Amino acid sequence: MDRYAGQFFGIFWTFVHPLVLVLVYVFLFNVVFTAKVGGNIQMPLDMTSYILAGIIPWVAFSESMSKASTAVTNNANLVKQVIFPVEVLPVKGVISTLFTEIIFLAMLIVYTLFKYGGLSPLYLLLPLVLAMQVLAMIGVSYILSAVGVYLRDTKDFVQVFLALGFWFVPILYLPEAIPESIRPVLRLNPFSHMIWCYQDILYFGRFEHPWSWVLFALLSMGIFLYGYRLFRKLKSMFGNVI
Repeated sequence: MDRYAGQFFGIFWTFVHPLVLVLVYVFLFNVVFTAKVGGNIQMPLDMTSYILAGIIPWVAFSESMSKASTAVTNNANLVKQVIFPVEVLPVKGVISTLFTEIIFLAMLIVYTLFKYGGLSPLYLLLPLVLAMQVLAMIGVSYILSAVGVYLRDTKDFVQVFLALGFWFVPILYLPEAIPESIRPVLRLNPFSHMIWCYQDILYFGRFEHPWSWVLFALLSMGIFLYGYRLFRKLKSMFGNVI
């Protein structure tokens, strides 16, 4: 009975915790912090819309990376089964984080409709950006899960990287708000281009960063192909190393 109760709570919390987090963000940036971050008169001008547009994909990508670093090592019994398709393990973590991200995005859309009464036509490109992100997440997950078999400290490195990397993507600030000398760091950061694509859709309502769309598409396909090939190359030794 306790097992079923635990499973029910897990499913219930999967649906509820995105709602709780979104409500917390809405409260913080509409009541506690009321600063404006700029924009145009056709799209949301509040801090909530801007920050959520960036933090939603970042959180999803971060969670997929954290899960990927131990995706193979935590499933040693499955890996040692000859007939089991090991390639499924990293993808499983991506799918679970993607589900949560879609819930978050749906809530942001509802928030935008409720507060501003409409959506930009650019919202039609949201599935495209989401698909590019999924490709990138799977590619990175393949790399981290494969490397994690040989370097067991990979998860710790990932956690440190994510903690520091959060401040080097334009989520809590506009690029124009930081010194000119530091802005090239944002442009060289692949995650920035993902964030800018989402912000174009969810906040600006126009192609504010057109080159980011091209770069993000190329990076997503490139990292997916590289990650898949690396995983296939290294997986033959997984059973001996684990």
